[in-house]
Amino acid sequence: MRIVVLTGAGISAESGLRTFRAEDGLWEDHRIEDVATPEAFIRDPALVHRFYNARRAATAQAEPNAAHRALADLAARHELTLVTQNVDDLHERGGSSNVIHMHGELASSLCASCGHRWPSPMETDRKTLCPACGTAAARPDIVWFGEMPYHMEQIWEAIQQAEIFAAIGTSGQVYPAAGFGHQARRSGAHCVELNLDRSAVSRDFHEHLIGPATQIVPEWVGRLG
Repeated sequence: MRIVVLTGAGISAESGLRTFRAEDGLWEDHRIEDVATPEAFIRDPALVHRFYNARRAATAQAEPNAAHRALADLAARHELTLVTQNVDDLHERGGSSNVIHMHGELASSLCASCGHRWPSPMETDRKTLCPACGTAAARPDIVWFGEMPYHMEQIWEAIQQAEIFAAIGTSGQVYPAAGFGHQARRSGAHCVELNLDRSAVSRDFHEHLIGPATQIVPEWVGRLG
């Protein structure tokens, strides 16, 4: 069975990582505009580097949970395309391979000068050199607001061919990911939303499973066989 799964911050929240869109509008006590835009990096690169250094440290302390592991089990039995909005590596550490990180990865650095990518050290700063061109232009390999998500052609192709589309732990507020359910439904997929509450795009889904990801994701995977 061809299945596409989209995961958001909700699946990693139970591993202790705070969700991107907290109720107070802050992400780890910072305004999104100050740490997650190209303009923020130009304005205060030192702050942005410190922020993502702290995110790497927090991720290193977190452990994959039952929902991450259940999706790895699902991939062993079905043709699964796993797309995540998350920048952590909990899917990989939970046993999944070939994860599509549409918003980039904390584990990767990007040269703002030549575009080279390399495995990120735990801490970077304004003096971190690109190993390809030698320029001190390292930035987190993260898709910030105003930038184009990665791998979109591959994602749309998988969605159009999916028999089942599932969104797990997503708010339905960030596009283009918020439009995946609509496209999958138009393409004939059975669409399932797994979340603590109905999302902003819940109308796009045939089925709604409400509860903690560590409970409802393993149950859903078990039903698929």
